[in-house]
Amino acid sequence: MSIGFSNIPSDLRVPLFYAEVDNSMANSNAGAALRRLLVGQVNDGVDSEEVGNLVLVSRQAEATAIGGTGSMLAAMYEKHRAIDIAGEVWCLPLQVTEGTAATATVTVTGTPSAAGLVNLYVAGKRVRTTVTLGMSAEAVATAVAASINAALDLPVTATVEAGVVTLLAKFKGDLGNDIRVELNRLGRTNGEETPAGLTLVASVMTGGVGSPDMAAALAALGDEPFEFITQPWSDVATLDAWKVTMEDTAGRWSWAKQLYGHVYTAKRGTLGELVAAGRARNDPHMTIHGFERGVPQPVWEIAAQYAARTAVFISADPARPTQTGTLPGIDPAPASSRFMLTERQSLLMNGIATAYYEGGSYRIQRGITTYQRNAFGQADDSYLDSEPLHQSAYVIRNLQSRITSKYGRSKLANDGTSFGAGAAIVTPIVIRGELIAAYGELERAGIVENIEAFKEHLVVERDATNPNRLNVLFPPDLVNQLRVFALLYQFRLQYPDAA
Repeated sequence: MSIGFSNIPSDLRVPLFYAEVDNSMANSNAGAALRRLLVGQVNDGVDSEEVGNLVLVSRQAEATAIGGTGSMLAAMYEKHRAIDIAGEVWCLPLQVTEGTAATATVTVTGTPSAAGLVNLYVAGKRVRTTVTLGMSAEAVATAVAASINAALDLPVTATVEAGVVTLLAKFKGDLGNDIRVELNRLGRTNGEETPAGLTLVASVMTGGVGSPDMAAALAALGDEPFEFITQPWSDVATLDAWKVTMEDTAGRWSWAKQLYGHVYTAKRGTLGELVAAGRARNDPHMTIHGFERGVPQPVWEIAAQYAARTAVFISADPARPTQTGTLPGIDPAPASSRFMLTERQSLLMNGIATAYYEGGSYRIQRGITTYQRNAFGQADDSYLDSEPLHQSAYVIRNLQSRITSKYGRSKLANDGTSFGAGAAIVTPIVIRGELIAAYGELERAGIVENIEAFKEHLVVERDATNPNRLNVLFPPDLVNQLRVFALLYQFRLQYPDAA
């Protein structure tokens, strides 16, 4: 009997009709859900069993309940969902127990000679306070503090004493220093100016110290698959912990785990600071978006939107570039302090991903990785962009689904073996044909190209020492992305033969 039944025994004698269902040929290679992971801090004092554990979050109210109002985690979820409304989002809530929270002050002096509005921006969110004619500085400060505390989604609380408003981050850690405090950010032309006679001076947030023990926190990931991972820390210890977690030898990209995925973060700084940070890294599975100091939103919101837009685009088509993707929750730095083309070129040459402002939106420009050099310290652009990594993960998952569905319990024989139709036996040439068919489907889907060259270089062979093992060299030619359109505009005042 050549037909390969899995369950109906060959020595069955009881009559009459028996059927077993085999779905091995029905799998249409449906893609697995590309899950998202947000790693963020909860507020100090939050006592929740979710802290330090993975949790599936489907509503903003759940993220707020876990992290607290105004928490980093709640803000990241909100910014992510503003772009990615359908993706499966998990959170890993963390807490900094050892450290200090960042603080800033807003000092009020003078007496308003006319009624007006105080426009204070905290983490990019405007807090408006009405002042009246003749209000004392102490009364104005008290009103400003009340307005801040009434805005529950802000990442700070406010206290007031003697005309000085003190802002305190709701969570410990150095990322609290990234909360920007500004006055009249939109300027007089947009109706924002301090009432005459009144002076307000805002300091920067400082004094935040501490970060989560990321190496310990990453143990919570286990072997759960996540394709898009957002985490806002960019200190060396944190990035090193993620590098170990994601690497190709024993990490999530290794043969033993095959979990894949990519990590996205962001970093504020000057051109020199960001270039130095990029040159210090060399990780193909990490993308750091470098942005100007004048961008009002905090780093965790920017990282969340950058990753969310990437997740939406890559989930729709892993081979299309993410460039021009809008980040609607992010405002640009003032026009005079935005990175110019030459500066963005420097960032991209040193492992830092870029964005730009155009058409009224903050947009992804190029989501490169930090990988820049091979093991010998020589320049290497094989892992330059993040998109081909998602592309490769897509191809491998497609092949994994196809082979395990059709040949999960097959016997292996040499080419030329004579066996009946329907037998659960494969030979190298059968697998070769299967892989070529799979490649053809991937080519039609626009993921790979050059099938004839692929056939020429594809190798399928039985292992010389292990008769139960099949070795395959699978050499895809990934479809590339249109990155640069260079046009030589060679004009003429008149073609000679037209005169």
